[in-house]
Amino acid sequence: MIDKIQLDLFLESYRKEFDTKHWPAARGKWEAVQCFQDHWDLDARDFSAMMTQAFSKTQAFSKTSGLMDVYSLEKLTELAKEAPEEVRALFAGLFDEWTDIYKRIKDFKSRSARLFDKYGCTAAQRYQSESAVSIYLWLRYPDKYYIYKFWEAKRVSGLLKSDYVFDIGADEENIRNFYHLYDEICQVLEQNGEWKKLLKDHWTESCWPDTRIRTLTSDVGAYISQQGDGGLGEDELDLSEKDWMKLFEDKDVFVPASFVILERMKDFGGRRSFNQLADKYGGTQDFYAKESLALAHRIADKLGCHMKMDERGKEILWPILYDRAYSDTEPQGGYIWKLKEELTKALDQADKSAGEDSGKGSSEPAAEEILSAGNGHSYTRKDFLSEVYMEPGQYDRMRFTLLNKKNIILQGAPGVGKTFAAKRLAYSIMGEKDEDRIEFIQFHQSYAYEDFVMGYKPSGDGFELKYGVFYRFCQKAAKDPDRDYFFIIDEINRGNISKILGELLMLIERDHRGEEITLAYNGEPFSVPERLYIIGMMNTTDRSLARIDYALRRRFSFFEMNPAFELAAFQNDQKALHNKKLDKLIEEIKKLNQEIRKDKSLGKGFCIGHSYFCGCKRPGDCTDAWLQSIVDYDILPMLEEYWFDDESAGRLREWQDRLHKAIAPKADGVSQ
Repeated sequence: MIDKIQLDLFLESYRKEFDTKHWPAARGKWEAVQCFQDHWDLDARDFSAMMTQAFSKTQAFSKTSGLMDVYSLEKLTELAKEAPEEVRALFAGLFDEWTDIYKRIKDFKSRSARLFDKYGCTAAQRYQSESAVSIYLWLRYPDKYYIYKFWEAKRVSGLLKSDYVFDIGADEENIRNFYHLYDEICQVLEQNGEWKKLLKDHWTESCWPDTRIRTLTSDVGAYISQQGDGGLGEDELDLSEKDWMKLFEDKDVFVPASFVILERMKDFGGRRSFNQLADKYGGTQDFYAKESLALAHRIADKLGCHMKMDERGKEILWPILYDRAYSDTEPQGGYIWKLKEELTKALDQADKSAGEDSGKGSSEPAAEEILSAGNGHSYTRKDFLSEVYMEPGQYDRMRFTLLNKKNIILQGAPGVGKTFAAKRLAYSIMGEKDEDRIEFIQFHQSYAYEDFVMGYKPSGDGFELKYGVFYRFCQKAAKDPDRDYFFIIDEINRGNISKILGELLMLIERDHRGEEITLAYNGEPFSVPERLYIIGMMNTTDRSLARIDYALRRRFSFFEMNPAFELAAFQNDQKALHNKKLDKLIEEIKKLNQEIRKDKSLGKGFCIGHSYFCGCKRPGDCTDAWLQSIVDYDILPMLEEYWFDDESAGRLREWQDRLHKAIAPKADGVSQ
């Protein structure tokens, strides 16, 4: 039972502000329901397109209101593009009203997790909380269901002095109690005809009529839960040691990497900066910050708690895990972080328990594997230097140049590893291999603004405004401002940069990041995020592009990459192959590069790169056929382009003979 007198007091306050505050702020809820009702069709031929349209208003409203975790819905929508029939079946099960409500929510969570695993998504990407699933139910049956958020329900229950109990980990009981609690609130609203009249007075065709006032009940619940604060702050999310132990058991919330980071923080004294953690254990400062933020985000989503907002309108999530203090001694004014006291106690308690009973579900070695390889796994400066043939100082200069300028072009002859280095440079700055934050394209002479930013494309009997790859990637990065994103452009000098970027040309400059301009096609404001970096590549052998567009040169720093034959790392890998023909061929290539450098019509930008010789990992891979293919299909065709006239014909024949002789059979004086 609820205290109806207390509820009436809350309703009186809510009613006074409804016209000026609550309806303008929450109207999007009613519009989201109507949009869903207008477009949802479980039998749609193009299920993915239908789903995108049905949820469009929900996503738009969520971005400004925090109604739900937009990232989870976006990932579910993306999954529908890859597996439409499987996602269709997922929703068919959820919307089956003959099945118990909790069983449907539980099945949706577990089945969606298996689907995301099947299609290669990480735990952070796949997470569908009870709150998110309740929203899908509310959208489908708005005259029956409400929007569930654990922390909101817990606070409403306490403020209305009800008998309904909400405990972390007791998901089934919490959900059933939630519906009973909100049914009681709804009954009070239904008994007073004023509320239905109030909604009717504000109703428009874009809004769900809400004759059973379930959506209004959800909004009232949200209002009651926020009384006394505008979101939970550092001292208000009072999770107990028992609460933390319960959360540890939820493997969708606490993934193995979560425990590694928290344990490292605890073992290192419980009070450290992310920079100190990176120095001691490896990884990057950004990696520890990102994983902590992702964990806090999953906890907030699981609990349905609304944290206080910063000046940018983003939830401040760090108080869930840490207390923090500003430190003048940390780089760029960093922070010292201290684990929450009850969280530390829970970690201590978990450490005392036997492995499987601790709730961690993962040993330290298994977690280390997660942090060291693959998507979502750590990638450091050391990893870069182990994969890319480059001096440490050269890497440091390249990294600093990109972070400082925000735009860099890696230039050099074919075969020096520009593309290979570009992606790994991005990994090393991100601190992990996360392909989701990298976009790779190639410019060509026909590439246009319409492909890159936006433009009208044929659609049916008319034309439709389509967004280009750079516009979409900027929008994606803007939704995640606390992490780095990388846009990589191959053959960047082959495109007309002024034509391709148009009015965005100014926005990619370091000093204009974050500034907004109005786009010509859609009349909407647009900016290039501050943490979006552009890496271009260009071949210095391209004779048709002797002059680089000044607009391109002014906005990018240029970093030259050279053959790495003389580097110790390359020579060590070469020796490990134990192949005399390879050794002889590389010696000839070094001499060939010396001649190319001296050639006034060529120069060092035309030298032969080392990457042609990087395909072998074991001695057995370095076969005669492989060496022959490098000479005949990679190196000699380039030399034919370099020395194409009659005057150079003799020099071309000389090097053909020398390279073939280097890999000739044993009878010619070379043995393996």
